[in-house]
Amino acid sequence: MATRLFVLERYDGVAQECADEPVGALTTDATRLRAAVRIVADEVVLALVEGPDAETVAAVASAVGWRVDRLGPAEWISAPDEPAPLTGGDRP
Repeated sequence: MATRLFVLERYDGVAQECADEPVGALTTDATRLRAAVRIVADEVVLALVEGPDAETVAAVASAVGWRVDRLGPAEWISAPDEPAPLTGGDRP
């Protein structure tokens, strides 16, 4: 199965909602949560999820109760389990 990367944005300004609880459930047989971060100053949570297509990722998020305010395709610059690429100042 080919997978693509998607970013799911959830705005956390809604009272009595917490994105932390169901975010781990975004890993299923069809999808894989790769990373999630909260940008505190902006009250937003970004979840990076791999899946076959946007519709599947959205359906999984809905099924586990993770509200999605925005969903779009994403690309890795540096994946969490890969070393960061060397820059000019990093080279020996």
